[in-house]
Amino acid sequence: MKRWVWIVSITVFLLLCGAGGVAYYVYSSVKETAEQMYIPVKANKPVYVSQDTTVKPKTEPIAVEKLEPFNVLVMGVDEREHDRGRSDTIIVVSVNPNKPSMLMFNLPRDTRTEIVGHHSVDKMNHAYAFGGVEMALATVEKFLDMPIDYVVKINMEGFVQLVDLVGGVEVENPFAFNEGGVRFDKGTMKLDGEHALIYTRMRYEDPRGDMGRNDRQRQVLLRLMHTAMQWGSIDRIPSLLKALGRNVKTNITFDEMKYMYKNYLPAFNTIDTTEVQGTGTRINNIYYYLVNDKERKRLHDLLKSNQ
Repeated sequence: MKRWVWIVSITVFLLLCGAGGVAYYVYSSVKETAEQMYIPVKANKPVYVSQDTTVKPKTEPIAVEKLEPFNVLVMGVDEREHDRGRSDTIIVVSVNPNKPSMLMFNLPRDTRTEIVGHHSVDKMNHAYAFGGVEMALATVEKFLDMPIDYVVKINMEGFVQLVDLVGGVEVENPFAFNEGGVRFDKGTMKLDGEHALIYTRMRYEDPRGDMGRNDRQRQVLLRLMHTAMQWGSIDRIPSLLKALGRNVKTNITFDEMKYMYKNYLPAFNTIDTTEVQGTGTRINNIYYYLVNDKERKRLHDLLKSNQ
């Protein structure tokens, strides 16, 4: 299992929802941050209707106060000035507070699929580059044949700020390597934000490729989660909120965050994960990850069973 998948999702979810549970005297700052993070989604996109007639289209917003299950798309975006970037981390999270349980899995960025609204077949992570959040969301919905209720977009450059704000992260490096002009020795080391980002991005010197990079992401994000959720000293909270406001965008409202923090957190006690099965191949000398219809139906059925 790729544990970093649920770790990154829990980190983001707790940073968002945990903000709603912070001491009352910073309430207004938390609310302001939530409003800064908020982006409307699906405003110009019709509600997705699954080909599976047993899946009901959700024409109304999720009633979190009634503990309705929901699905979330989490995207880690390598965004730069004048460049929207691509969603190199694509995670689907299904939360059911009534069981309570949560299902998480990542969709490989190189997955070959229809890019909805672009009239093309390409790598899944190109959908965000072509059409932003809405196109990425529509593409994932079509691929899974399931509606997605919420989206969380994280600018991975902002990851540097968050790591620095919590005082850095300690990792256990399994082997020495060089990346981006930096030497990472084997063993325990403490990384600041810039070095943590370089550490998590290396894959070409890793004999396990993406799997090795995923393990490094898991290490860093786990430490970030543990440290950030302790909030440190009170005077650090405004800086953390500011970093979240700049680098995280979501269509989860402040009121929904409060309900989620109060009523949905028990779902984290039971976390089910799965890996998307497929095969790597080259088409016109471009690498793709191919996922067949049987596997897509399996993912669809897993999501449906958690509703």
